[in-house]
Amino acid sequence: MLSQRISTSLGRRGIHYAWVIAAVTFFAMLTTSAALGLPGAMMQPLSKEFGWTTDQLSSVFAVRFALFGLLGPFAAIFIARFGLPRIMVAAASLIAVAMVLATGITQLWQLFLLWGLMLGCGTGLTALVLGAMVANRWFTANRGLVVGMFAASTATGQLIFLPLAAWIIEHHGWRYAVIPIFIACVIVAALVTFFMRNHPSELGLLSLGEPEGTAVPPVPAAAPLNFLGPFKVLREASRNRTFWILAASFFICGLSTNGLLQTHFISLCSDNGLSAVPAASVLSMMGAFDLVGTTLSGYLSDRYDNRKLLFWYYGLRGLSLFWLPYSTFTLYGLATFAMFYGLDWIATVPPTVKLAAQEFGKERAGMIFGWVFASHQLGAAVAAYGAGLTRTLLLTYNPALFAAGAACLVAAVSVLLIRRQAAAGAALKTA
Repeated sequence: MLSQRISTSLGRRGIHYAWVIAAVTFFAMLTTSAALGLPGAMMQPLSKEFGWTTDQLSSVFAVRFALFGLLGPFAAIFIARFGLPRIMVAAASLIAVAMVLATGITQLWQLFLLWGLMLGCGTGLTALVLGAMVANRWFTANRGLVVGMFAASTATGQLIFLPLAAWIIEHHGWRYAVIPIFIACVIVAALVTFFMRNHPSELGLLSLGEPEGTAVPPVPAAAPLNFLGPFKVLREASRNRTFWILAASFFICGLSTNGLLQTHFISLCSDNGLSAVPAASVLSMMGAFDLVGTTLSGYLSDRYDNRKLLFWYYGLRGLSLFWLPYSTFTLYGLATFAMFYGLDWIATVPPTVKLAAQEFGKERAGMIFGWVFASHQLGAAVAAYGAGLTRTLLLTYNPALFAAGAACLVAAVSVLLIRRQAAAGAALKTA
């Protein structure tokens, strides 16, 4: 077995195979985020070719965001039953097929089927819940850092693919822009097949950071499919105030990131005289800052009060959204926005995962975070459609930007209502 040989070879050099798993997962999630963000670059070309309005296209793109989140809790069930490699290959295949078939569309319902349903399902299987499960299975030490790296893959996908897609659209048409995503999906499927494994114990390993001398546990048996399980967990979590605060704040997180700027930023810039390639470059600049900010957030979440981190992340994001309409959409103005907004685009993920684990325990943290992440993507869906509707009715995105900024300030205050870590730990011990 190739993975066993590589694990043994790395072990002689003091390198745990968990880092190989992390690298493959990072690239898979990077490809997912690129596929999820690509339709935002397609909005104006599709509108010009087919005559579809912004709100019609936004309704399609909102569906993919909703499914991306709502599949999270059920993705955990599929992974427990069929294993990480099979689910990741299935997801990459679904995304690749959705991308290729979309080049032949002529009707809006076809776009809904391919980039609403199929793309939403494919990306939903490899969302942040996948990253949380990989981090919990393979890492005991550095877990917050790894979750931060996985969350930052969203930024890296943008950084690599969106400027390239915008250039391809401008020079060759939107149909050719799906080719890089298709190729990336094929590479993901190959990497997963050869290198991905479910548990460290399959290679005779402990998770990274487990004390030496600990016995290697047996490989867990495949869990049966239980579609009522996530609803049971949701019912239990709904009695907890912390769950509702995390879910509400993450709803606002999705409202102010994926659904708003990832979907509409290029169109917003076009309204203000900036063409697609420079606008995509600004998005990639945000991605570069977010790659740094989210990875750093993972590091900080292992060391500082996660509630206070979230307070600053949401607060700064809200202020940057208020400022965006007054940035004059010049290189200097947008670069300043990209820096402040980009640093905490997805930086909220590591503290949120940590707070969920502190409140609900390691075993249930993945499923709980799945529902919190579902709330995130429902917020993204609301913003994707709402901002598009605002643009169609009022011919401006400004009300959507101001509403999202105000919501971020509310989230900043609300996260301080979560119990302190020590109190949460005491509650778990007495539960």
